[in-house]
Amino acid sequence: MAKALVVLSGGQDSTTCLYWAINEFGRENVSCISFDYGQRHKIELQAAEKVAEIAAVAHEILPINTFAALGGNALTDDIEVKQDVDQQTQLPNTFVPGRNLIFLTFAAAYAYGRNIEHLITGVAQTDYSGYPDCRENTLSALEQTLRLGMAYNITIHTPLMNLSKADTVELAERLGAMDAMAWTHTCYNGQQPPCGKCSACILRARGFAEARRRDPLIERFQFFEE
Repeated sequence: MAKALVVLSGGQDSTTCLYWAINEFGRENVSCISFDYGQRHKIELQAAEKVAEIAAVAHEILPINTFAALGGNALTDDIEVKQDVDQQTQLPNTFVPGRNLIFLTFAAAYAYGRNIEHLITGVAQTDYSGYPDCRENTLSALEQTLRLGMAYNITIHTPLMNLSKADTVELAERLGAMDAMAWTHTCYNGQQPPCGKCSACILRARGFAEARRRDPLIERFQFFEE
């Protein structure tokens, strides 16, 4: 059976993709990788570790802190997360230039040495924050580049590419990911319980509302508060 590597951020989308990979390739053939890239909120790495533990798959965190040195965004610098986009770039200040490209390149290099030919990432171009490295044409071009540059038959899978957040919620439920979903982290402000105000929290809440499902993460904190 083919082996698969999931890029796991600890968030809703990558967790759904982890369970998609388990369903497609079998648990014993799936592993996941996360990146400590100098992000302000290490809680997402803790979330990734917990999700991997619940899913019972191997997990490794690789340190790549160059993004913190580059700076200029709200995920690595001490900058307030803004709801509106930059007028010049038309992108939110949570955009980390090149992040998904670098993540997948490192993941491909990691996969190469372990005879893994399938990479899975939770990017989506339908219901997202406007990031250009989440688009289908970007990922298709990157896949071709990696194949040529490594002379290796790597395939990038994007199960959520054309799904809305509501669709993703329904998929996660069908795949049995809801127990793990309670331990995911999405909030751009790094808060738990989530702030409910940043764009990531708003998108997540809207998706669960449109799918008419209760968010297990919110329920977990409500349980502890009672």
